[in-house]
Amino acid sequence: MLIQWFPGHMTKAIRNMEEDIKVVDVVIYVLDARAPYSCVNPEFERLIGNKPIIYVLNKSDLADEKQNAFWQKFFTGENKECVLLNSTQTNSSKIILTKIEKLLQNKKEKYDKKGVKMVDRAMVLGVPNSGKSTLINNFSGKYKAITGDKPGVTKGKQWVRIGGVFELLDTPGTLWPSFENQEIARNLAYIGSIREEVLDIPGLSLDFIEKMKKLYPKLLEERYNITLDGEPLEILERICESRKFLLRGGDYDYDRASHALFDDFRKGRLGKITLDRAEDYGIKE
Repeated sequence: MLIQWFPGHMTKAIRNMEEDIKVVDVVIYVLDARAPYSCVNPEFERLIGNKPIIYVLNKSDLADEKQNAFWQKFFTGENKECVLLNSTQTNSSKIILTKIEKLLQNKKEKYDKKGVKMVDRAMVLGVPNSGKSTLINNFSGKYKAITGDKPGVTKGKQWVRIGGVFELLDTPGTLWPSFENQEIARNLAYIGSIREEVLDIPGLSLDFIEKMKKLYPKLLEERYNITLDGEPLEILERICESRKFLLRGGDYDYDRASHALFDDFRKGRLGKITLDRAEDYGIKE
C-alpha cells in the first residue's frame, strides 16, 4: 500500500514558517518518541538552518526506555539539546526552559551588556499529532492552544506568551510532499500522523503486525492471548476471535479489529514500543 498525504494547508504553513523563523531565537522540535527518526521532516531541516534546536522526544512514557536513551543521544550535539518528555504531565516542560537558557546564554549576555532585556522567542515544529499543542498548554498552564487526538488540529499559527520574557509560536503539524521511504510513511501512519480517512486501516494493520512480530512479539501475545505463528492475516483473525470482533454469520470484522489494534498501540495498552531502529536507517549505535 502506497502512502501519500499532503493537504493544501501544509504548503501554506511551510511558506509561513519560512518567514516566521526569521524572528525566533530557538526551535522546539517535537518528535513522537515511538518513531522519532520518522518524525524528522526534511522540509524543516532546510527552514531551521543554524538556529539552536531543542528536540523533544514527546510521549516518551509510551516508548521503549532503551531506545529512548539511544535517540536522546542521537539528537544531542553542537547547538542541539534533546529531552525526554510526557507533555501531559503537569510542569514537565520546565526542563525545556532550562535548555533554552543554556542555548541562548551567550546571546543573552550580549544583550545584558547593552542593557537590553531579551524576550526569548521559540517556534514549535512537529509532524501532525506529535503533541505540540499539548506541550504549549503545559508551558502556559492554561488551555490556550487547540488540542486533539487527530492530525491537523492546529491549522494556523498561534503566539503564546509565557510569563514576561518568553514567547512561543505554535505551528500546524506539517508533513512533506512525498514519502520516498514508505517505512517512514507507515510509522507515521501507525502513530496517527496521517489521517485515517486516506488509509487502508486493515491493510496497514497487517504491516504493523509484521513489525510487531519482529520487534515486540510478546506484547501482542500477552495483550490478546494469542500465538503469532503464521501470516499477519491469520494473527489479525486470532485478534478478532480473542476480542469477539465478528460479523453476522461469523465472518471476521477486520475493520474493527484493526482499529482496536491501533487504538491499543497509541494509548500504550500494548506496552512501551519504539518503531524506529538505528539499523533501519544505516545509523551506528
